[in-house]
Amino acid sequence: MATVSAPSERAPKSLIAYRTIDLVTVATLGVACGVVFWAWAKAWIGISTLGMFAAPPALGLLAGPWLIGGVLGGIVIRKPGAALAVEFIASVIEMLIGNQWGASTMISGLLQGLGVEIVLALVLYKRFGVVVAAAGGALAAALEIFYEWHAYYAAWTWNYKLAYLGCTMLSGIVLAGVVGWLLVRALAATGVLDAFGPGREHHARRPV
Repeated sequence: MATVSAPSERAPKSLIAYRTIDLVTVATLGVACGVVFWAWAKAWIGISTLGMFAAPPALGLLAGPWLIGGVLGGIVIRKPGAALAVEFIASVIEMLIGNQWGASTMISGLLQGLGVEIVLALVLYKRFGVVVAAAGGALAAALEIFYEWHAYYAAWTWNYKLAYLGCTMLSGIVLAGVVGWLLVRALAATGVLDAFGPGREHHARRPV
């Protein structure tokens, strides 16, 4: 009698070749995330003025939603370049709709997507659980903050810089990594990800 293996978080055998549905999903996620990024940029203007964010480094706690595109692309499509592509497309969409940072948004998109790609590459695109998602959000945040230290906050003291890094990485872990992973699980439960690893794993977890 053949045995049924436990659900796996491993990548599909064809790691490099993109299917048409992969490309369509990259574009769709990129555009959808770009609209969310734009809306969050507008909300950020008001939220950032609240008293709890009076200390500038605390603003890093609001950064997580801008990092979620790479996490979603990486753990849904599970191919090299998907996380980077989704995050970059999202940054371009946000910029084109209009935000307060202009073309520098694309630099941020590249760095944030690269952070998730590095984490996935370290696990050889074979693991896509919540720990990997959280690590991707954290490294995406770190690369973004290294850029912001030079582009926007060069005059800050190191205690401010490090506090900002810590707050942003925490936001990346929770709001991009954990929330992104939970969102993928929720989407998989609806059946829309049946053509991808999360959808197959969802069905494998369900009792027959």
